[in-house]
Amino acid sequence: MIDDVIKNIETHINRLEKAVNEIKNLNSIKEVDLEKFDVIKTIDSFIFRFMKLQDYMGQKFFRVFLEEIGEYSDDMSLLDILDKLEKLKFIENAEEWIKIRKLRNKLAHEYPESYEEIKNDLILAVEYYNTMKKIYHYMKNYLKQKGIIK
Repeated sequence: MIDDVIKNIETHINRLEKAVNEIKNLNSIKEVDLEKFDVIKTIDSFIFRFMKLQDYMGQKFFRVFLEEIGEYSDDMSLLDILDKLEKLKFIENAEEWIKIRKLRNKLAHEYPESYEEIKNDLILAVEYYNTMKKIYHYMKNYLKQKGIIK
């Protein structure tokens, strides 16, 4: 089970890396022309994968991870899971993940009228993606060290 979860996350991260590299090639996000279709296509691809990664980590990976290390119980809510991960020092604080989740929801359900807001949200999403990637790699390395995965 954990191997399938990791495989899915790796797919999202690999695709996100390509989108992030394309975004970086756009020079400054603040200077991006949001009227160009290629730019929108890149941003949309990034946002889609960002949302998928955030969902998958929060809904699947964290639960399976805690199961694998013997720290999960069926009655745990997402908040309980985040608190447990914070106590075990796998995430810096649960509130940070909540902020990532809020941005994910904003990107999914709102289309800001202001290009400036879109650009600011995109900059924040790239920062949060790096945070998610760091958390994932830290937890994956822990599983390797414990001999749970190869």
